[in-house]
Amino acid sequence: MNEQKKDVIDLTEVWKLLKTKKKVFFIVLPIVFVLSCLYIFPQPRYYRCSVKLAPEATSENVAGGLSSLASQFGVNLGGATQDAIYPLLYPDVVSSNEFAIGLLGINVKSVDGLVNTDYYNYMSKLQKKNPITAPVKKVMRSVTKLFASKDQPGPPSKGAGMSAFRMSKKDSELLDQIKSNISCDVDKKTEVITIKVEDQDPLICATMADSVRNHLQTFITKYRTNKARVDVEHYEKLAKQSKREYEYCVREYSAYCDANQDVMLQSFISKRDELENEMQLKFNAYSAMRTQLEAMRAKLQEKTPAFTTIESATVPVKPAGPKRIIFIFGMCFLATFVTALWLARKQLFTKA
Repeated sequence: MNEQKKDVIDLTEVWKLLKTKKKVFFIVLPIVFVLSCLYIFPQPRYYRCSVKLAPEATSENVAGGLSSLASQFGVNLGGATQDAIYPLLYPDVVSSNEFAIGLLGINVKSVDGLVNTDYYNYMSKLQKKNPITAPVKKVMRSVTKLFASKDQPGPPSKGAGMSAFRMSKKDSELLDQIKSNISCDVDKKTEVITIKVEDQDPLICATMADSVRNHLQTFITKYRTNKARVDVEHYEKLAKQSKREYEYCVREYSAYCDANQDVMLQSFISKRDELENEMQLKFNAYSAMRTQLEAMRAKLQEKTPAFTTIESATVPVKPAGPKRIIFIFGMCFLATFVTALWLARKQLFTKA
């Protein structure tokens, strides 16, 4: 029994020890408080804007949702859907390099009017930085470059016209920063798409949130209607060619009849009937192409997805972060906890 009591931590003794060492807390906590304030207060504020979309419910969407639900249980429905990009894959689309590159040319303007440029220049040159930590990070990067192995030089930066196939290290880091500011979530039950954008300027934040929504809708529309648009273009070419051939036969038939009005020879009648039959065949072909073209246009319209904006982009009024008071209190609590563990380490981690 005595050995078991010795193994139990006496919290009363720990508390008495901490009370005798309270001067340590009076030294540590002010230092942590001041350092936390010096770090968090110069940190640039950022704003958050969200947009919610609801895609139309189609048979393909339903099949895609059933397929994704079945895949969670290891069941493959195979040909349940012909659509390879259903709503659950939209976050992957938004986080791709191609999608981020498509946003670089968007013109943005700050709420104070001092910034009026494209999104690439804004993100690469006009971002606010912490004046205290920025020089430290710059020195650390310089030191890291001295000891880092020399890699093959990448292509020069091309700005907003960069290619996702090969880009410079600077452009790659910029795209990573842009993708970290943009998020897309899809509710698995309702398939409601929520797009969130963070930025240091409230007007640019709302502008980019609306631009991401529009860019995503355009991407999805192009993907889903790609085959139908190709079919429409193909039948438009066929219809134009059939029309030219029909008009040529009409001119040839009319010219032949005008030149032989008073001729009643059997050879003339046979030639006229031949031209008339050929003209009728060309007309039938042209009519068939026009009918098929209208059907393809109707299919294109049917394939074009419709989106309902549940929550549109609004310029945020209050900043979303950083939470300065919460950060300072959190750092002080962490410092108190770590200091207490350090002072009572013998009572807590050693046995009598």
